[in-house]
Amino acid sequence: MRRKLAAGNWKMNGTAGALSELVELAKQVNPGDAETLICPPSPLLYLACEKLRGAAIAIGAQDCHAESSGAFTGDISAPMVADTGATYVILGHSERRDLHAETDADAAAKARAAWGAGLTAIICIGESGADREADKTLDIIATQLAGSVPDAATGENTVIAYEPIWAIGTGKTPTLDQIIEVHDFIRARLIERFGQQTADAIRLLYGGSVKPDNAAEIFTAENVDGALVGGASLKAADFAPIIKALSQA
Repeated sequence: MRRKLAAGNWKMNGTAGALSELVELAKQVNPGDAETLICPPSPLLYLACEKLRGAAIAIGAQDCHAESSGAFTGDISAPMVADTGATYVILGHSERRDLHAETDADAAAKARAAWGAGLTAIICIGESGADREADKTLDIIATQLAGSVPDAATGENTVIAYEPIWAIGTGKTPTLDQIIEVHDFIRARLIERFGQQTADAIRLLYGGSVKPDNAAEIFTAENVDGALVGGASLKAADFAPIIKALSQA
């Protein structure tokens, strides 16, 4: 049985004072059937882990380098992430792919580095608005899956997040049928590549304008095991209802 996961990506938002939201969220989270994860900016990782020591919320990073050390000014390695107490890392996010020209191969190399440091990799894939309009969504997803997910992926070390780029932070959300189509397609591709047992263990998250008022419907999809949430994860009052909807799905 795959454990549901509500993951919050704070992106480049928040200073130390914002961690009070995590303390408030911890008061409202009942571990139940869903796991909760927050990925704050890297300077807050250690502080977040300390604030939540003993709480039912995991902490993750938003990126890591493929190398464990070296002359990479401004980057953070997977061992550094793990050293803070964090246990997850988001990789291949569309904003990294777009703004930093990261490729599928980059995402795969980072995933292997994350695994080597004992981290669980959340590998992001998703099509652009132009891809969707050109009816290329499944082709793009297939290519990104093949190139971004290394062969040693398992349910323990990998989570896959489908985030249609055109829905991230726009307020636009695919229809439930569109979400189901892509998530079912991803599961089928994973079964073809890794076999039924491994594929069934890998959690699939949906991300892209997930809010308290649409979460419950999204979580009715069989192959949606949770969400990767952006802006709505910054405030406990917004994220807690999403977590509750996931727990009840």
